[in-house]
Amino acid sequence: MTVHAGLQSRHVNVGNVTFGNDLPFVLIAGPCQMESRSHALEMAETLTKACERLSIPLIYKSSFDKANRTSLDSSRGIGMDEALSVFEEIKSKFGCPVITDVHAAHQCEPVSQVVDVLQIPAFLCRQTDLLIAAAKTGRAINVKKGQFLAPWDMANVSQKIIDSGNDKVMVCERGVSFGYNTLVSDMRSLPIMAHQTGCPVVFDATHSVAQPGGQGATSGGQREFISVLARAAVSVGVAGLFMETHQDPDNAPCDGPNMIRVQELPELLSVLVEFDKLAKAHPVSIA
Repeated sequence: MTVHAGLQSRHVNVGNVTFGNDLPFVLIAGPCQMESRSHALEMAETLTKACERLSIPLIYKSSFDKANRTSLDSSRGIGMDEALSVFEEIKSKFGCPVITDVHAAHQCEPVSQVVDVLQIPAFLCRQTDLLIAAAKTGRAINVKKGQFLAPWDMANVSQKIIDSGNDKVMVCERGVSFGYNTLVSDMRSLPIMAHQTGCPVVFDATHSVAQPGGQGATSGGQREFISVLARAAVSVGVAGLFMETHQDPDNAPCDGPNMIRVQELPELLSVLVEFDKLAKAHPVSIA
């Protein structure tokens, strides 16, 4: 993916991983919610082995708190203190960077002591105090585009972080609201965000198939379309691909309908690697 003349697309280094719109894609993957130490370690081992076989850079993802659940009855996670020790163990044991969501400014500093990438949830992408606090940590930041924003609106979002002294910013597409309980992914947004922000672009293939509030007290999803959207995005050209995964998503405590089965992930990734090679050899330009 190339950008308009005069606007250089920066690279973002995260440990031994580098994000760039002109580089092979980085996989951000893991279960939506951290359920337990044993489950996190099991998932991290599975993902590490799969990515090593395909030479795909991996950043392990899980959330210590799902603060934007549909109802009060929904499971939120194991909490920050317990999760941070697990993230530390994953980094030490498997050698991969880790990423997690932050929902409030006061969380940014303690989380940044362990986590390599702070992720700003889509609903919070315009919360200035949160963006500034995340920027001040010096950690890389992955900002999800709000379901209510146009892709060019992310220029202002990313600039808040850059102007706060941190240019290690990725911007993430995860669909835009289209009627009730439905999201659509406009593939034009990927080169537009690269063009407008100069940042590495990540595509979230799992939340893009979510149906917010689609099951009443919980969100639904169309898992069968994850591979469709992942293929499309990688074919356009992205710096990173975000896919939440689980060994038994139908019984996962969070976002099961839009998580891919981890058993199916290696086959899909092997196809996506080939798509990515073609896309990077023939980059898209909107200049």
